[in-house]
Amino acid sequence: MTENNKTHVILLSCGSFNPITKGHIHMFEKAREYLHKSGRFIVIGGIISPVHDSYGKPGLVPSRHRLTMCQLAVQSSDWIRVDPWECYQDTWQTTCSVLEHHRDLMKRVTGCILSNVNTPSSTPVIGQPQNQTPPPIYQNQNNMNHKPTAIKLWGKVSENLGKICCVRPHIDRFTFIDENANLGTAMRYEEIELRILLLCGSDLLDSFCIPGLWKDSDMEVIVGDFGIVVVPRDGADTEKIMNHSSILRKFKDNITVVKDEISHPMSIVSSTKSRLALQHGDGHVVDYLNQPVIDYILKSQLYINTSG
Repeated sequence: MTENNKTHVILLSCGSFNPITKGHIHMFEKAREYLHKSGRFIVIGGIISPVHDSYGKPGLVPSRHRLTMCQLAVQSSDWIRVDPWECYQDTWQTTCSVLEHHRDLMKRVTGCILSNVNTPSSTPVIGQPQNQTPPPIYQNQNNMNHKPTAIKLWGKVSENLGKICCVRPHIDRFTFIDENANLGTAMRYEEIELRILLLCGSDLLDSFCIPGLWKDSDMEVIVGDFGIVVVPRDGADTEKIMNHSSILRKFKDNITVVKDEISHPMSIVSSTKSRLALQHGDGHVVDYLNQPVIDYILKSQLYINTSG
């Protein structure tokens, strides 16, 4: 399967990130590695979307701190970025609405329709919008059939996202510009299939089985229309979890479980453990959090005297 025949994927992770840990970053890296090895996908980017302050979780520090810590955690990454849209809304947003926002955002950035799990792979998903025929932006004078690579694709998408969302801003100030800003000529990516997949741990998958916690309609959209990638934590039995939910069983083929024969130390790292380590002055916190994140926490006196 050639690169352009593979499904190009953007991994989106929602959560408190209170604080963001090495485990969160490891989840992105493991998912990308697994999807690439499958031979069916090319991961062109990752998005971290911290939850709104009004989520109401005990001990949740203000989003300005969580956004900054996330930015510090990915500052050396060339494919994962932090998106403040969810935090900047008037109130808490559902995971479903966040996915739909980014799908619609990508439509505006690319001028195209994004694929979901029900779109036939033969359908040209990323292509020139109707009634517009500007030349391809990736044009090789020596080879007119030159196709964009995944890196070029994410690079150009990120460049245009910066006009309507955020790009690596100054660490203590996030720029947020009108989403309806004029993006100029729509991009053209030949016939590349692009999907946004929800990236999560097995704990979120397990929450789908808690009666009344999720709306069935939202679950149908998240798993049925978008699809999810699950990185199991601490030996969780994902097969057993999925069998407990009729919706997860129904859309089982849309759930990719990242399998790893060897248990990685990062699979047991959590924000809860990190907060407890900080509160107790446990030196193992360096195993859970990146040093710039630790430095920021200490400087801002976060989690030190809090519980939860």
